[in-house]
Amino acid sequence: MPRNLDLTALRSFVAVADTGGVTKASGFLNLTQSAVSMQLKRLEEALGLSLLDRSSRSVSLTSAGEQLLSYARRMLELNDEVMSRMTDTAFEGELVLGVPHDIVYPAIPQILQRFAADFPRVRVQLLSSFTRNLKSMYGRGEIDFILTTEDGCDVGGETLSVRRLVWVGAIGGNAWRDRPLRLAFGTHCIFRTGVQRALDAVQIPWEMAVESQSDRTIEATVAADLAVHAVIEGTEPPYTEPIPHGGALPELKSQSINLYRSELATGEVAEAMAALIRQHYRAV
Repeated sequence: MPRNLDLTALRSFVAVADTGGVTKASGFLNLTQSAVSMQLKRLEEALGLSLLDRSSRSVSLTSAGEQLLSYARRMLELNDEVMSRMTDTAFEGELVLGVPHDIVYPAIPQILQRFAADFPRVRVQLLSSFTRNLKSMYGRGEIDFILTTEDGCDVGGETLSVRRLVWVGAIGGNAWRDRPLRLAFGTHCIFRTGVQRALDAVQIPWEMAVESQSDRTIEATVAADLAVHAVIEGTEPPYTEPIPHGGALPELKSQSINLYRSELATGEVAEAMAALIRQHYRAV
């Protein structure tokens, strides 16, 4: 009697092969690590073969695993094609998108609106946090796409735009003239250390005026003319403006807006999301 392979186990196997480990694959599949490991074990038992080399810290495929991977991809592609053509659920599901708070506007609302019109049955979960937090979550396989603001770009990322970092303060404010200069940055803000070093390099004394993880708290402090902040040019918060300091404050480094996309974010839906992100952020 013919035996059947478990497509769910094959999907887990492909995910582990693509991501290089059970931990990251479990995040992308929204399963526990033990569930993924159990599916892999059942697949190996069904075939009577060892598919993964577990002798080192990173997971690699055995020769049998390499051969199965090719078959598994074709089987899953055919399965997904059948489900796409024979049912009305081709574009259902969820994408998780992580974006730093300071570059949400104006692009993200436009991206979400267009994407919802094209794929009304796909849910987009938007997460807003600091770049470091987003990269950690992405590394654990919890996010499909992240945008980051960084000095450069790590392996696997794609730089969409390079923009100046500018000083911002209250509209018509004078806090930038005070010494020590009062700064408002979140503890984990990726711009914080660079700004402090730039001030130290030109011997401008400074102090932290606010310690908060709330972007709204930081924005309110700056808008009240109690401190200054730095943002990517063109993303100034409401009630603030670029500071016309005339060279009294140091120039700041340019920042890259980068896109990172998970290995498992494939197919027409993911391609459409990636295209929309590129389109809007390259125009920032």
